[in-house]
Amino acid sequence: MIHAGTPINDLTDELVGVFGNPAILIGIPLALVGAVFMSFGAQYQHRGVQKVERLTAQAGVSGLTGSQLLRLLTRPSWVLGTVMLGLAIVCQLAALSFAPLILVQPIGAISLVITTLLNARISGHKPTRRSITSIALCVGGIFIFVTVAALYATERPISDGQLLTVLGILLGVVVVLGVLWGTLRKRMRALFYIVAAGVVYGFVATLAKVVINRIANGDFEWLTVLCIVALLAGTAMGAYFVQTAYSSGPPDLVIAGLTVIDPIVAIVIGLAVLNEAQGAPLGAYIGFAIAGVLAVTGVFQLARYHPQVVSESQEIPITRGSADAAEGRRPSTGSIRLTEAVSKVWPEPPVKDEDRPGR
Repeated sequence: MIHAGTPINDLTDELVGVFGNPAILIGIPLALVGAVFMSFGAQYQHRGVQKVERLTAQAGVSGLTGSQLLRLLTRPSWVLGTVMLGLAIVCQLAALSFAPLILVQPIGAISLVITTLLNARISGHKPTRRSITSIALCVGGIFIFVTVAALYATERPISDGQLLTVLGILLGVVVVLGVLWGTLRKRMRALFYIVAAGVVYGFVATLAKVVINRIANGDFEWLTVLCIVALLAGTAMGAYFVQTAYSSGPPDLVIAGLTVIDPIVAIVIGLAVLNEAQGAPLGAYIGFAIAGVLAVTGVFQLARYHPQVVSESQEIPITRGSADAAEGRRPSTGSIRLTEAVSKVWPEPPVKDEDRPGR
């Protein structure tokens, strides 16, 4: 662990030592495999949601119904996507056990790039200059954010008071999101569901860490049980928001929001509530702010300029898309080559999920 106030020479030695750890050779491939699973899982789940919408002739933009959620269980693509996302989580946790956060989290953001290429191949919406810039902001911002966190954050014992504070904030977040969804869901777009899922999953990640530590230390009492209940409830709520986001936005936009907002929220909780960066210099907090702004700006810009969003949401009265998309120009040669490369690896969808009613 790298502690705050570490002299620069010692810090360099510790970082070099990190790469000299043979376990890294296991952690990095696991993180890469997890990123691939997340990318394909998102694409399959998105396809399953789209199929259910067509079969029920009911758009899920304002929230999937109970009947639609049950139908998802009958779609092979959605089930396979769920399994892949589960495997992605397993790979991510396994990678963290072998490699430090500073390496694992940025590698996880690669899933955004993979998902973008897959979605371009399947939907036919080639990435534009502005959408690629937005993705670069997302990946670069989260890389800087996690790097600063890894350099200055220190893991501290979590008191019962701090844990109750986290649970109280989560309850407030759930109430606010629930009220917004209940009153404004007919006007909500994909960005709301993506941000909501990312925020909730940030708390879920924190609670998962707490529960694992408490069980490992034999500290299983009423507060641990309460954390487990909140963890399961948050997971269910986040999953619902993600599935609804798939009905109103492309999968790479959803992944962009999750890979940016989820870790930022988790780290902010660690900084503000758990005091994991106590004693860090002012420059570290400035770095957090700049990196966070870059990453979040990337998400909002992608929501505005994503070619599929531009194509499918022209009814929104705001200027959308880059000049290339607006003028109908062909994508750059680089985009075409990337799409052709993906088509050679995945020429046809591996799962045939035909438009037929589920049994």
